[in-house]
Amino acid sequence: MNLDDTIVAIATPPGRGGIGVVRLAGPEARGIAGRMLRLGREWEAGRAVRCDLVEGGSRIDEVVVTFFAAPHSYTADDIVEISAHGSPVVLRHIVEMSLAGGARLAEPGEFTMRAFLNGRIDLTQAEAVRDLIDSQTLFQAKVAAQQLEGALSNRLKPIKRRLVDLIALLEAGIDFAEDDVSVAPDATIVERIGQVKTPLVELAASFTYGKIVREGLTLAIVGRPNVGKSSLFNRLVERERAIVTAQPGTTRDLVSETVAIGGIPVELVDTAGIRRALDEAESIGIKKSMEALADADLVLVVIDASEAVGEEDRELLRLVTGRAAIVVGNKSDLVSNGDRLPYVSLAGESVVRISTSAVTGEGIAGLRAAILGHIGGECGGQAEAEAGFLTSVRHQKLVSDALGALEAAVGAVGLRVPHEMLLLDLYGALRPLDEITGATTSDDILNLIFGTFCIGK
Repeated sequence: MNLDDTIVAIATPPGRGGIGVVRLAGPEARGIAGRMLRLGREWEAGRAVRCDLVEGGSRIDEVVVTFFAAPHSYTADDIVEISAHGSPVVLRHIVEMSLAGGARLAEPGEFTMRAFLNGRIDLTQAEAVRDLIDSQTLFQAKVAAQQLEGALSNRLKPIKRRLVDLIALLEAGIDFAEDDVSVAPDATIVERIGQVKTPLVELAASFTYGKIVREGLTLAIVGRPNVGKSSLFNRLVERERAIVTAQPGTTRDLVSETVAIGGIPVELVDTAGIRRALDEAESIGIKKSMEALADADLVLVVIDASEAVGEEDRELLRLVTGRAAIVVGNKSDLVSNGDRLPYVSLAGESVVRISTSAVTGEGIAGLRAAILGHIGGECGGQAEAEAGFLTSVRHQKLVSDALGALEAAVGAVGLRVPHEMLLLDLYGALRPLDEITGATTSDDILNLIFGTFCIGK
């Protein structure tokens, strides 16, 4: 990729809109833009100017142009952003005129890649740009914004510093052995490896929650027919999304909807009532319900609180033994006694039990809280975001590789291997940490990461 040429792309989403933005970045950005604009004043960095977009002396549109001078711009290049009326025809024509003027069409993510390669941001921040664009909830956007500010990088810095200090100590002991430079005893080396390893273990543990924050989770609502699964589904979705009737077996296919619960995207899946099928269509629906149950991250088992727990209920509860599950005693409005949820003994299983009424709304807030409790939301979630945590499989694998190398280093100390060999393991722990931030990263990895960006960012 040539960093010395000038690139151009439409930076706003496809389609019509009030405003559309075309972005140019590179050494010739001002020159190329200047030939298509009728400017009434000199370029001034950080100032927006209203002017005419012209071609051959004819006015095409009235636009607002903003100039960002190198190196104080997003990419550290000269950047010109032309805000025109959001006609796809006009925006495409601005790009065509830019190409005719000597610019090149930007690749996906090339503006952000230039920002990374020019040292404006590190790789975790570049990936956070993509996550911010892809955010479905405000909480996801806040987490991505924290990562963009360097939350993960800042969490890694002291860990890497301790590791580099230990490497420097051992290197000095090898290089200057004749000068009697003291090298720490084995117990001290193991202790210092532990000071690196402990925060890395904590960081690795954050991936369970971070993955859910970034990708969301799937919640399957299961139960026998007519226990109120679809009514609960509609309550959680907050609209009449699923058909509800008094006749058992109304739902024959999966109905899904994604909602935000505590800032986490949760895909709710309403399933067909599970029982002995009465016809082929119901049999297919029940099969899909079992598949949804198996694939779900969290299962909501709904039973009828107004009736005795039957064998079909017990069979479902046995199916979720050992799974993340919430048992809901629905139709609590029909129960007159104090026990709103019949107790069901489930050996070896820990589940949340909650009473609800899809008719009155009783218990729905508690149900949302129980769902959020299962996924760890709002329980220090904001503090986690500010501290930085793992949301990417790439990051999680690299932290795991670093921990594996540190384990090998501890083993090497125990075997009293020469420090030259021990250093191989310590460098083996440092390299993956450098790859997280992009200090050492192959072109193939960079192309894979930035190839997932949209064009114009």
